[in-house]
Amino acid sequence: MAVSKKKTLALEGLEELKRLYPDVECALVHDGAWQLLCATILSAQCTDVRVNMVTPGLFAVLPTPEAMASASQETVEDLIKSTGFFRQKAMSLISMSLDVIKRFGGEIPHTLEELITLRGVGRKTANVLIGVEFGGDAMVVDTHVKRLSNHLGWTKSDDPVKIEQDLMKLIPKPEWTDLAHRLILHGRSVCIANRPRCSVCTLSSICVEGGRRLRQA
Repeated sequence: MAVSKKKTLALEGLEELKRLYPDVECALVHDGAWQLLCATILSAQCTDVRVNMVTPGLFAVLPTPEAMASASQETVEDLIKSTGFFRQKAMSLISMSLDVIKRFGGEIPHTLEELITLRGVGRKTANVLIGVEFGGDAMVVDTHVKRLSNHLGWTKSDDPVKIEQDLMKLIPKPEWTDLAHRLILHGRSVCIANRPRCSVCTLSSICVEGGRRLRQA
């Protein structure tokens, strides 16, 4: 079966991203699945840098699911306030930890279907856990992945679930987890929201949006 032009270009883009960012890892500092789950919940509408500034203090006071589940709303809010939306996030951290204890015996579940039953956990967060902590193949779609995959012409959707499905069809499964890390790094350093640096981007020749911008320049 012939490989489509879109898939060919996607694989070419993947290879360039691997050249640009050969060694990638999760930017959220954590020790174990529960800490990563907490950190990912906190990362909503917040930078990873800020989350990494907050989590050491949070885990020093509340080091386990049991400690988090029994903490007061006010205590958790005070510890995470600088991450934004702290009331909602505090409720999610407490509820999630309580469910982990009561429903999963203190262990973070390994499947997407179980993970998304926890408060504050959507597909993106679940896929972070699966890909980073559990060694599975998971396609994480955050704001950078959404923006860049549209710019590159790999998808035309704004729906994260549809984007996830589109990328899974184009990119080999073993590359799924690291692709998100690479797109995030590229989105932060080159294809910056509202001010993409298309003139220096080595993906511009195979990027739909980059090509359009360069033609208009």
